[in-house]
Amino acid sequence: MNYREYQMITRRKSRQISVGSVKVGGDAPVSVQTMTNTLTDDVAATVAQIHRAERAGVDIVRVSCPDEASTAALADIVRQVNVPIVADIHFHYKRAIEAAKAGAACLRINPGNIGSAERVREVVTAARDYGCSIRIGVNAGSLERHLLEKYGEPNPEALVESALEHAKILQDHDFHEFKISVKASDVFMAVAAYQQLADVCDHPLHIGITEAGGRRTGTVKSSIGLGSLLWAGIGDTMRVSLSAEPEEEVLVGWDILKSLGIRHRGVRIISCPSCARQGFNVIDTVAKLEDRLAHIETPITLSIIGCVVNGPGEALMTDLGVTGGGNGRHMVYAAGKTDHTIEGDAMIDHVVGLVETRAAKLQAEAALAKEAAQQAAE
Repeated sequence: MNYREYQMITRRKSRQISVGSVKVGGDAPVSVQTMTNTLTDDVAATVAQIHRAERAGVDIVRVSCPDEASTAALADIVRQVNVPIVADIHFHYKRAIEAAKAGAACLRINPGNIGSAERVREVVTAARDYGCSIRIGVNAGSLERHLLEKYGEPNPEALVESALEHAKILQDHDFHEFKISVKASDVFMAVAAYQQLADVCDHPLHIGITEAGGRRTGTVKSSIGLGSLLWAGIGDTMRVSLSAEPEEEVLVGWDILKSLGIRHRGVRIISCPSCARQGFNVIDTVAKLEDRLAHIETPITLSIIGCVVNGPGEALMTDLGVTGGGNGRHMVYAAGKTDHTIEGDAMIDHVVGLVETRAAKLQAEAALAKEAAQQAAE
């Protein structure tokens, strides 16, 4: 939660749609998405990958449906997972209809490349009949020929014009349960396109920097692009596109949201880069704590600082903290105040125990508050 004026983000007002059980837009939390990279007709492998993404905190998962075997497998996949599934459709309108029947919560399409007006009507009818929303997905790498001829090259204006043309197709069919993305691998182009689109419509926006790259370079590009948009209040659902496993995309997405104070999940570790003053091996300690605390979902802040230069100050702003001290003994803070010391050899196990205990306490308090609210409403 943000407490200071300079930390507040004024979110763009958008309409709200449903992607299965997940609300997108309006006052709903910004949701985190990823996409599977298994063969969709390999149900076991696809489900296993989705389950790993679920453990990482994903809200929505997209799967590619390039052929009939994939849409045939979709029904089994939907039954075995706990998050809404978006079916990624290109060109073949029948795949969209099959995916809707199989239980997809959303269809990712470009209405303009589905085919004739009659085919678009059939897809929209299927989406309406089976309770699917739609994502209009515009990419700089696959813009329509007439827009490339008009603008000479992919640019923000072309992306926005393409998105609005596709939106009109759905609106002409009186279908309004859709969101839009205007992605590019160029950060400047993507951010500018989303800014322009946000100014001219109230459709919920799915934000992302497409084909961002590998784990390190893609994380940097996505953080710059998505961070800029989210800081400006633009974005209702997001995907970090990495050449990495889907759960890595989810973790980076959450880290971006947590860094901006937009959503909170799990342990947020504030740690120093370490130097000769450190009283313990900060880098090794943080790596071990990140691994051992990955199962915690309750929002908790933890500072791990190697010496007393910044340690006490950081501990003032975190739930729990450790500051390196002399003779192998380190100070442990709770709620910003000095609490006790701990020997270095026992520190990691001790901190894990403290975090788990605090998480359990917060969960119990939240459950009691929820129960009290339900009783008051009855």
